[in-house]
Amino acid sequence: MITNILKDKPTRLFLILSGFFVANALIAEIIGVKLFSLEATLGLPAINLKLMGEVYNFNMTAGVLLWPVVFIMTDIINEYYGTKGVRFLSFMTAGLILFAFIIFFLAIRLTPTEFFISSKVNSGVPDMDKAYNQILGQSSLIIVASLIAFLIGQLVDVFTFHRIKKVTGEKKIWLRATGSTLVSQLVDSFVVLFIAFNLGPRIYNPDGNPIWSMNLVLSVCIVNYIYKFIVAIVLTPVIYWIHGVIERYLGHDMAADMKRAAMNR
Repeated sequence: MITNILKDKPTRLFLILSGFFVANALIAEIIGVKLFSLEATLGLPAINLKLMGEVYNFNMTAGVLLWPVVFIMTDIINEYYGTKGVRFLSFMTAGLILFAFIIFFLAIRLTPTEFFISSKVNSGVPDMDKAYNQILGQSSLIIVASLIAFLIGQLVDVFTFHRIKKVTGEKKIWLRATGSTLVSQLVDSFVVLFIAFNLGPRIYNPDGNPIWSMNLVLSVCIVNYIYKFIVAIVLTPVIYWIHGVIERYLGHDMAADMKRAAMNR
């Protein structure tokens, strides 16, 4: 049976795209705990962007390296497997991310061996257990905000993609793919910041973290979105390249049939 499944090109393609989709989303969540300076990474001076009376720079989470890729994968899957395919993967991915953080939660509470704690002293890490806990033990508010933002962003992406495709038909791949990504990324950026740093702390804030004002949420959202906007535009040629690879793999007739079926799902 598995041989028949793997021989079926649409099924095999779905498995490959699903693997990349889930892996990218999960990796983005895990590496997102690190904050970095985009300007310093590129060897550029701080931009000092003035927004709403405050000065901001491109200080972002490492997760932004992969989230644009996740939304592009959404559009590719949407193109050939429709809204049902994307929704299935989105909810499955959210469940797997939640499962991963539950495992992290349990792993953090395991009692470490003594030699593990001091195993990286020579590398500048005096307590490996604390380092391990800090990296994997992300704030519950961040996790909840990220999952909600991910699901809402995916649903917005699917809706926008199909609305644009109904108007443009098979033409202008860049418009429906990049356009839906830009809209969904804006929603995703705002939702995660709003829940994690404004709404969440008002409801549940055991650590006494400061509550961000709406101006601050909007300002940081804009800075993050500028980066995501640029990346989405830069990656547009990649979308065409992936489409070309898939068309050659499936064959023009099969690809056309799948895209027609996807629009009706």
